[in-house]
Amino acid sequence: MSLNERVRALNSKPFRKDGRYVLYWIRANRRVEANHALLYAAELANQLDLPLLCLEELDASSPEAGDRRTAFVLEGVPEREKAFKRLGAGYVFHLYDGTLKMSEALKRLAREAAAVVTDDHPTLARPPHLAVACFAVDSSCIVPMALIGKLEYAAYTIRPKIHRYLSRWLEMPPHPRLRRRYQEPSVPSHFSIRESLIPKVVAGTVGIRVAPSLTFSGRRSDALKHLERFLEERLHLFARLRNEPSAHATSDLSPYLHHGLLSPLEVALQVQRHGAERGVTTGEFLEELIVRRELAFNFTRYASSYDTLECLPAWAKKTLLRHRRDRRPQIYSYVQFEAAATHDALWNAAQKELLLRGKIHGYYRMYWGKKIIEWSRSPEEALAVMLRLHKRYALDACGPNTYAGVLWCFGLHDRPWPERPVFGQVRYMSLEGIRRKTDASAYLREIEIMERSGRDPFRIK
Repeated sequence: MSLNERVRALNSKPFRKDGRYVLYWIRANRRVEANHALLYAAELANQLDLPLLCLEELDASSPEAGDRRTAFVLEGVPEREKAFKRLGAGYVFHLYDGTLKMSEALKRLAREAAAVVTDDHPTLARPPHLAVACFAVDSSCIVPMALIGKLEYAAYTIRPKIHRYLSRWLEMPPHPRLRRRYQEPSVPSHFSIRESLIPKVVAGTVGIRVAPSLTFSGRRSDALKHLERFLEERLHLFARLRNEPSAHATSDLSPYLHHGLLSPLEVALQVQRHGAERGVTTGEFLEELIVRRELAFNFTRYASSYDTLECLPAWAKKTLLRHRRDRRPQIYSYVQFEAAATHDALWNAAQKELLLRGKIHGYYRMYWGKKIIEWSRSPEEALAVMLRLHKRYALDACGPNTYAGVLWCFGLHDRPWPERPVFGQVRYMSLEGIRRKTDASAYLREIEIMERSGRDPFRIK
């Protein structure tokens, strides 16, 4: 395994000879453990005999975004600050609430940096122009995105490529070591976060008020508890019951993977180890964690417009165009969708799960998306509704899995099916089918109890 194969230069600028530190700009991987970008930044700092300064920024200035994700990220800041400082690095957190432009702290700190290292992530905006050497490091995927090299059509085309490389990359990187500790005074732009003040900080942002998730909190310690519960209580059920919401056989790790609190690499290795020790099958879970997840990263890295219907395969665009004027059985507005006010109790329950937990069970999320297509005036309107609801309520919104998962509802990474109204040859899901395949009554009861009580019995203490 070569760390350099995960690294790409973002400019051709030289190292700053009189730089005071190497700057690691944290954008996607909010952890010390199994973080190749942090490791590369630490190695650069050691080579240059400089300390390491880490900058984490959070943009809370969008009036359209819900403040649930803001609260989630803030919850983990105190733990992260301690972890980076234990390493010997400096740590700066900056919250943008609309009073300053995003990346002002980055530009200011980069002026005194010998080099800047950041996370290579396909759905983040390209970094601003910096007058110093800048590198992006892929620590979001197990197999580096650059090794695949082009847009893949579906899981069956990327799977053999991932499997060809996988054994080489399935090993933990060494823990970073710093020769020089960061000992300078605190940086003026640092935004100190104390857990008791998080509600007040969130209330001062411009995002739409959304209650915190009943299920998830944003600390790495909580992410590790979710991983431990999955290994001990759910992994042995996953292969057989992952599509049954009432079985609670899935990992519930998507918010933590999305925000970089967990590395897919550390999850995969722990799952492999646990499966080998307990004689538990792990192939189905690793298919989703590695092949399907990295297919989503491949899509958002190489598709030119990953948040529009233009990125769909030709057959899907053609069939949706042919059926765009078909009569819809129901038409609902965004407000009705958001309020879970449709005629379909099961769809309403899935939407309420999004409102309460910040995620929807994966199998029911497919049904949720398919019905939004069926009950919207056009495919474009349906896509806008899905993305808007995710951005406002989902803890894993605006990431590769969100875009790939939503666009799968329109035919991405899928194949043509028998033609029918509205959908054409795009896969359809019916209420009768999902009732036949899952215990919908148990799911309805669970969501009703959670809504009435205001608590999730499956929240980890």
